[in-house]
Amino acid sequence: MGGKYRVTGAAYPRMSRKRSLRRIVLTALGAVLALAVISYGALQLIDVFRGDSPKRNTAAGAGDCPTAKPATAVKGGPAAAASTAAKPAVVLPQPGQITVNVYNATPRAGLAKAVGDELKKRGFVIGSVGNAPATFDKKVPGTGILVGAPATDKAAFAVLGTQLAGTTQQNDTREGADIDLILGDAFKELSTKEDADKALALLANPAPAPAKNC
Repeated sequence: MGGKYRVTGAAYPRMSRKRSLRRIVLTALGAVLALAVISYGALQLIDVFRGDSPKRNTAAGAGDCPTAKPATAVKGGPAAAASTAAKPAVVLPQPGQITVNVYNATPRAGLAKAVGDELKKRGFVIGSVGNAPATFDKKVPGTGILVGAPATDKAAFAVLGTQLAGTTQQNDTREGADIDLILGDAFKELSTKEDADKALALLANPAPAPAKNC
């Protein structure tokens, strides 16, 4: 162009737009945030390589797992350690050491004799067999009641109880070691010998409590 608008020399007017203040602020914030993330990641890596970790609260609360104790050496080697860890079996009386009196508290005729004969086949010593005394006659709604002296071995009750599910236990004033089996209205039949044997085995070797997941 000519006249007074003619451009002379090597300098030219700048034609670029002025930078937006908002764009500058956002760019600065983004740079600061990126720097903070990079710094945090670097600190985490340093902690990992040093083996540092946040300290855990050592106070045991409800439901907390106990702190594992360091294993100690057991004299005698692995065999001795295994024998120490093994839980001894429970010593139970044999059926032949238990005298059972079988009484029928139901209206079903011949029930006491049939049950007594079956228990005898399974090794129990059978004492008296007949109708239940008036205290229990027609008054036992469950499968049966086991009655014995206060000093009767609880294991004897448990062994006899494996032959009939759902029985309850009572004590009276007797002094002998015999146990009364009083059959109730809900009685159908004795447990099968297979089920009774399994229950006896579990009674002698109770399963350990399940390990607690920590």
